[in-house]
Amino acid sequence: MPSNALLDAYWSASELATNCIVLLNILGALLLGLLVGYERSYHGRAAGMRTYGLVCMASCALTVISGYPSFWYGGHMAHVGSVIGTDPTRVIQGIVTGIGFLGAGVIMREGFNISGLTTAASIWASSAIGVMIGVGFYLGAMGLAFMCSMSMIYLSKLEAWLPSRHAVALTMRFRAGYVPNEAALRDIALKRGYEIAGGSMMIASDKGMQEWRFVAIALSKRSGASMSELAAEMAQFEGLEGFQVSHARN
Repeated sequence: MPSNALLDAYWSASELATNCIVLLNILGALLLGLLVGYERSYHGRAAGMRTYGLVCMASCALTVISGYPSFWYGGHMAHVGSVIGTDPTRVIQGIVTGIGFLGAGVIMREGFNISGLTTAASIWASSAIGVMIGVGFYLGAMGLAFMCSMSMIYLSKLEAWLPSRHAVALTMRFRAGYVPNEAALRDIALKRGYEIAGGSMMIASDKGMQEWRFVAIALSKRSGASMSELAAEMAQFEGLEGFQVSHARN
């Protein structure tokens, strides 16, 4: 009987009510995180709605459960603390910090291309789910896991439906002695439905050959030539020795 009472404590009415409050906080964090992430996604930045939503949810989950220590471990926080002789919040801090380093390891950058941000955010969110299960917020952990999964599955489709501006990264290597004109390049980009992002221009020179790297952002969702069209035009560009065009974010 005592063991059954201990298990029932994790699903008591007060415990479930607290989990519902936690879930409402997480849902609110998701919506606000998506709002901020959409602004970044619209402007062609690497971190978009999924990344911001996951990080905001996980941060909220870890913060809100810290406000209900009396409900940790099925309401037996005081007993558990006296038995294990340590502060569980310190363990949580160590987990979150360690997982942060692990998540950073999956982020890859090549030029203007950044990949792995959503994966890193999902790893960090998974640690928050594990912490919530560890302290006994089972319903909240299941809700967070569900919202994280749905975010990763469906938010890319939502982003595709919402107004957005895709971005491409361009590397242009000019022939020796050829001096490109920035104003002319910007004008060419505008005619093809793009604008060169401010602060993205990088210029290098080696043995008289200049290499320009920059990010071009479409003026709207439907504007902007495709990558194949851009490649075909650049192949005919006078003074161009070589080029590379790719998506500016992942």
